[in-house]
Amino acid sequence: MLAIVDYKAGNQTSVRRALEHEHIPCTITADPATIARAHGVIFPGVGAAGQAMQVLHETGLDACLHEIVARGQPLLGICLGCQILLDYSEENTTTTLGLVPGCSRRFADNMQEEDGTPAPVPHMGWNSLHTCKPCVLLAGIDPEAEFYFVHSYYAEPSPEFVIATTVYGCEFCSIYGREGLWAAQFHPEKSGRPGLRLLRNFYSYCEAHHAQ
Repeated sequence: MLAIVDYKAGNQTSVRRALEHEHIPCTITADPATIARAHGVIFPGVGAAGQAMQVLHETGLDACLHEIVARGQPLLGICLGCQILLDYSEENTTTTLGLVPGCSRRFADNMQEEDGTPAPVPHMGWNSLHTCKPCVLLAGIDPEAEFYFVHSYYAEPSPEFVIATTVYGCEFCSIYGREGLWAAQFHPEKSGRPGLRLLRNFYSYCEAHHAQ
């Protein structure tokens, strides 16, 4: 079973629906004991970093997420979850979870696409990935596949954690992490077949890790 962390930050239901479409057992929960029993954890979210961190502190879920990583339980951050796994966010000048070194930055104003057309903020739409290093999450996914993004801030982890980048006005990190701890700036649950395959790959990794 996968646990989807419920911290009142948006897209938990859409993640659950995507997992259920793939017949992956899952539950939306804020209960640390339920999260601890899960074979893997998905940490999604939309909204503002400051408000999200306030809820995590008030509920104790910030400590729960640190415990997940400390014991090697597989974890996947999505969108806002991706951003606040890092040390700091420019959004609301927020100290975030500090599970991976780095920060989240706001896209610059007046950005342009490569063809010179405006690149408005927030970034909303479909973009491809440039893979920097192999990752089990991307197994079996067409290198030309596109994923759905909605964000005004982007993750800037320490370079050794960068797995894939995307270009929108600038080049930014779209997947980062290490074995068992990953984060995606885009929404796999809204990205059609490639996104569903990524979620399936994460679940397969979790099941294999649990069986060890």
